[in-house]
Amino acid sequence: MQKLLFILFFLGSNLLSTAQEYLPKSNGEVIKHSYYTLSYLEDFEQAEWVYYVLTPKMLRGNVRRTNNFRADPKISTGSAQLSDYRNSGYDRGHLVPAGDMKLNNLAMSESFYMSNMSPQSVSFNRGIWKKLEYIIRGWASEGEIHIATGGILISGLQEIGYNRVDVPKYFYKVVYAPNYNKMIAFILPNKKGQKALKNYVVSVDKVEELTNIDFFPQLLDEVEERLENRVNLSDWTFSASKSYRNSARKNVTLSIRCRGISKSKRTRCKNKTKNKNAYCYAHQSQYPRYIKSK
Repeated sequence: MQKLLFILFFLGSNLLSTAQEYLPKSNGEVIKHSYYTLSYLEDFEQAEWVYYVLTPKMLRGNVRRTNNFRADPKISTGSAQLSDYRNSGYDRGHLVPAGDMKLNNLAMSESFYMSNMSPQSVSFNRGIWKKLEYIIRGWASEGEIHIATGGILISGLQEIGYNRVDVPKYFYKVVYAPNYNKMIAFILPNKKGQKALKNYVVSVDKVEELTNIDFFPQLLDEVEERLENRVNLSDWTFSASKSYRNSARKNVTLSIRCRGISKSKRTRCKNKTKNKNAYCYAHQSQYPRYIKSK
């Protein structure tokens, strides 16, 4: 069993090492798990942010949800406990969704650490929050995206449980798509969603102002400033693509946009492909490890 976990950990680390990380700046204890990183604030007994990279490959996983909720052994001060949520009226709301962690058993298991939970109203967690997670998976089916999410933690919040876990009034998500050089952010109240998701879109700067967190500080200043202070809804689609909807229902391989470059126009190929190397039939020769058949 230990050998299997080591192999899964190695594979998880290797997967993340292929993508550039854009960790937010931390005001707490930074904890690295195999498939996501978090910054834990003991005063609020939860993460101020969790950060992870979601790729088309991760969406093709088929591991089932485990519901293995448990304390996070890596939190030096001790994380929240299952008992803190008992009879509170709040869901143990995932920050990194279990639905994004179907790649293997380790990824799914880690998503159930209590450090990845925050108290969410039932109607919020199972309603508009779930819808947003689904839409983001649709975006990830088109290419790698980077996600930072959490509750907006301020003084004076309601607390639950023996460990006094704070209940955020608002939650945020910040999404960066480096392949398309675009960002989007959301702030949603912790209650039943009454509006379309577009109505909760804000600038990344607005989230930084409310959370005191600097997102994507690794970017060049001029790039960070340009992407974080604008809101452009036309850059994003708010209905998951037909191919993603079908794959989510049937658990089939996703079609993704080819990574090849058209030689005539010098623009990215618009073909869709199910090839594992992400290059369509016309651009197989551009795959870095392509070997021409004799």
